[in-house]
Amino acid sequence: MIGMERTIFPQFAELEFGVASKTAILSFITAFGITKAIANYYTGRLANQFGRRNLLLAGWLLAMPIPFMLIYASSWSWVIFANVLLGLSQGLTWSSTVVMKIDLVGEKERGFAMGLNEFAGYFSVGVVAFLTGYIANRYGITPYPFYIGIFISIVGFLLTALWVKDTSVFVHKESATDTTAQLDNVFLETTFKNKTLSSVTQAGLVNNLNDGMIWGLLPIVLFSLNFDNRNIGIITAIYPTVWGIGQLFTGKMSDRYSKKAMLFWGMLLQGLAILLIPFSTDFYVLASVSAILGLGTALVYPTFLSTIAQATSPKQRAESIGTFRLWRDLGYALGALISGVTADLFGMEYAILLIGGITIVSALVIKFRMPEQIKITKECMEVDEVKQALQSNQKIQIIDVRSKEEYEQAHIPNALNISLQDLKNNMSTLDKRFQFVTACGKGGGRSAEGQKF
Repeated sequence: MIGMERTIFPQFAELEFGVASKTAILSFITAFGITKAIANYYTGRLANQFGRRNLLLAGWLLAMPIPFMLIYASSWSWVIFANVLLGLSQGLTWSSTVVMKIDLVGEKERGFAMGLNEFAGYFSVGVVAFLTGYIANRYGITPYPFYIGIFISIVGFLLTALWVKDTSVFVHKESATDTTAQLDNVFLETTFKNKTLSSVTQAGLVNNLNDGMIWGLLPIVLFSLNFDNRNIGIITAIYPTVWGIGQLFTGKMSDRYSKKAMLFWGMLLQGLAILLIPFSTDFYVLASVSAILGLGTALVYPTFLSTIAQATSPKQRAESIGTFRLWRDLGYALGALISGVTADLFGMEYAILLIGGITIVSALVIKFRMPEQIKITKECMEVDEVKQALQSNQKIQIIDVRSKEEYEQAHIPNALNISLQDLKNNMSTLDKRFQFVTACGKGGGRSAEGQKF
């Protein structure tokens, strides 16, 4: 549905409704971004209460009228309202699928699962952006390109109704053995206080801020360079296609390599690619810039979600992801508003350069604010929690931080003995694939001190 709009909407606005102001044209993205952001937040908050599958079905129901509204719209306000519905639909459907995938796969494969999920979505954006441009070039801006949306919404609803099952049972199972510390206030921690979560949240907002600008202004730039609908469709399709296919690889990379490094380099690549757009006029140069932008976005998109999932407990994960996605998709609205106003006041080149600069600043926030260690574990675990985790074959290593003499008198089977005095110096020798639980005597003072290392 998004791909359907990306290629033709600026021309659709001008030719069908006489809307020429950049701010007015981009108002449909603003409406979409705000409503999707709000829907994301409430999907996260309500997922445990109403069930992921039910919210997914509701999202597809809301999608069905949208293409008909666009075909028969009598004024630009109808187009805005259609995009309000699209934002609500996207928030419900996409947030549900993200949370359900994370529920299903477990901690080791979250990045790969997010890569597959985002690949499916954004590869489709690219394919449909190309198809829409091709159909519009051959048959006109309306109504034929919007027939794609009718097909998508009906098939999405039927697939969900017939085959998708709810995943809440997996949440309960994981919660029984999870050791991640719970957040005091999910919204505030995800937005401002937690250095990992808030760093990811601001980067997500800026990522979609620049995507909102690309969505709205890039077709206008290409049209001003006298490219036809076919070539505009190709260039606008390359970005989400590389973004989509790239996530098949970058999602898996985020399970194995530094998430912080991937987020930094991804945001930096995006910023540099955007800064090149005003200085490019050749088709192949613009196609290359679109590909670089897609690569940068592929590095960060699945990594955002796998990082949020790793940093939060299973019971709070849906709400934290919903909060992240609230701010991330408000980026669409902010990007459309900032770039539209700047383009109207100073010209499109200045709007594009401003958004590119903001993206580079976001990369620097990741570099200097986000810590390397993502997961914050509980300071104190009950004995039964450790026992359940060991019985379920989780990779947990107990470290007995008492003296050798105390350890030899009695100890937990298979516990590793490293005294508190020696623990800090031996940290580099420990297998990082394991989660470590420190243990001592009845008081717990030495184990509490040891977990700080």
